[in-house]
Amino acid sequence: MSKISLIIEREYVSRVRKKSFIIMTFLGPILIGGLLSLGVFLGMNDSSIYNVLVVDLTPEIAFDSTSSPKPMFVDELKETSQVRFDYTTDGLTNAEFDSTEYTLMLVLREDIMTFPEAEMVFRKLPSMKARSYIKSQVERVIEDNKLIVESIPKEKFDEINTDLNIITVDAEDGSTSFKQEQAFIGFGFAVLIYFFIFLYGVQVMRGVMEEKSNRIVEVIISSVKPFQLMMGKIVGVALVGLTQFLLWVILSGILFSVATSILAPELANAGTMADQIQATEEVANEVSKDAMEQAAIGEIAELILFRVNWPLMIGMFIFYFLGGYLLYASLFAAVGAAVDNETDTQQFMMPITIPLVFGFIVSEFALTNPEGAMVFWFSQFPLTSPIVMMVRGAMGFDSGTIWELVLSMTLLIAGFVFCVWLAGKIYRVGILMYGKKVSYKELAKWLKY
Repeated sequence: MSKISLIIEREYVSRVRKKSFIIMTFLGPILIGGLLSLGVFLGMNDSSIYNVLVVDLTPEIAFDSTSSPKPMFVDELKETSQVRFDYTTDGLTNAEFDSTEYTLMLVLREDIMTFPEAEMVFRKLPSMKARSYIKSQVERVIEDNKLIVESIPKEKFDEINTDLNIITVDAEDGSTSFKQEQAFIGFGFAVLIYFFIFLYGVQVMRGVMEEKSNRIVEVIISSVKPFQLMMGKIVGVALVGLTQFLLWVILSGILFSVATSILAPELANAGTMADQIQATEEVANEVSKDAMEQAAIGEIAELILFRVNWPLMIGMFIFYFLGGYLLYASLFAAVGAAVDNETDTQQFMMPITIPLVFGFIVSEFALTNPEGAMVFWFSQFPLTSPIVMMVRGAMGFDSGTIWELVLSMTLLIAGFVFCVWLAGKIYRVGILMYGKKVSYKELAKWLKY
């Protein structure tokens, strides 16, 4: 067995036997799933009560010949169990509002019909759901008044009011495109790669620093070359990361199956439901709101289960995770070899983490414009491609764009080889250097040795 294989085995076995690895392997899916579920639950279950004081400064008008003149919004905003309205026509200062018991003050200006802007004063910032509801109510009243002014019957307006649904069609094969929706699934993979590169890259750096500070490395270096030690450590930690990821996938799948069978049995039959609902979609849209909601669930299930090329996504994930991790881990290993303690790592960590964080930011931009020029170029740049290309990969490649994936993979391999060569030069000198504050100028000198 080669020396690198022995080092890989040592790194792998020593890390997977640690209690922290075993605990996080089982707790990871529960914590991630639990936090996501909690976030969704809290976001959808805002139980706050909003008592809104509506300061209506609009002139008094009569909606019809039988009603008395009154300001436009008085008694026109519909209340819910969470949003309640009281009205006044006297303007309040913010200080006067503070002395009341209302949670929000909605100031509706006199010329709101021609200048649609309202001011919401809050003591506690309202949720997006509450703000959206209040906004929709004000818009509805303004809209109704404009119809009266223009002498347009409400029934006629509802009849001609059109909610346009744009279906994107790929000119290549004429099929309906769901690329933008698929990009969100790719973003999930990008987050995983970003998370794993940071987590395990830092583990490599700390492992190198620990061996260096304990002087164990002097004994190891007497038997193997510094480059062999660095590669063995990087590959060993990478295998630990892949092992933990695969275990998370298996455990998450089991937890998801159990949870859906108990809490939402209809999702357990998502595939069948998607087919059934697609077949009856036109009928369902005409029948009832419940049918439309089921159709929406069916479309999401169909998108996740059938429209994403999972073999391509999993293959890309393994390649870009390994490529990105090996590239960054070699740089982290070089930083660990160059310094004596964690405090000194800060100055060298910044140039490494900036491209990684920037790649994550670009992948967020890719959700809104997945085929933009910026997304293309950063999906080719080796330091950002492991994250950005996952978003593009979720949308799929055709015969005319497959070269972009091939070029990105080639550049990532070339970038990995270059970074390993660069890091190996620094590692070889720095691993036996003690008690010296290293600068960038010093690192440049090590590259020439």
